[in-house]
Amino acid sequence: FDRAAYQVAGSSGRGTIAGRGRVEGLMLLASSAAAALQAAGFIGTWDTDVAAGRSVLDLGAAAMLAGNPGLVGQPVPLDVALGRIHPEDRDRAFGTIQGLRRTGGPVAMEFRILTGTGEARWILNRGSLAPDEAGHLRGRGVYIDITDLPGRSAPRGEHAPVPEGLDAAADHCIAVHAALERHGDTALS
Repeated sequence: FDRAAYQVAGSSGRGTIAGRGRVEGLMLLASSAAAALQAAGFIGTWDTDVAAGRSVLDLGAAAMLAGNPGLVGQPVPLDVALGRIHPEDRDRAFGTIQGLRRTGGPVAMEFRILTGTGEARWILNRGSLAPDEAGHLRGRGVYIDITDLPGRSAPRGEHAPVPEGLDAAADHCIAVHAALERHGDTALS
C-alpha cells in the first residue's frame, strides 16, 4: 500500500493526490478498498425498514443470501432476503431478527446458508437497528463470509460474543460502504 500516493497535496484539501489526479487516486483507493473487503469475506449490505417489514439488499447480498441478483435494490420480506439460510439455522436466526425488529439494537449473529451448488457457508450478520430522524426503526448492516475461520462446526448462540477481530472487520466494512455511498463507487461498477 503506497500511503504517500493518497496524501492530498496542499493545505486546502483541494488539488491533486500526490502524483495522481484526484479522480484517479480516488478510483485506486476504492479499488484497493474493494479488494480488501473481498479478502475479508465481505458479501454485501442490507438496509431494513422495520415498520414496512422489508429489507433492501445490494448486489452481493441479493445474489448470495437471497439467491437472486435480480432483487438488488428492491424492498423484500425477510424470508426472501434470507432465502438461502440453512434449514437448521432458520428458526434461530429468524427468531433473533424478529426480536431485534421489536427492540432495536446492535446485530451480531452467525448462521449458515446453502449456496446454489449446495455448499454450506458461514455468514456473520453485523449491523444495527435504531430510530431514524422521524423515530421509525431502521437498520443497516453487512454480511461477511466467515466460513474459513476456525470453529464453524455448529452455530454459536445468539448471545455468544463475536471475536474482537471480526467485530472490528465488520465495523470497517460498514464504514467503507458508507464512504462509497457518499463519494460514489464508479471504480466498483
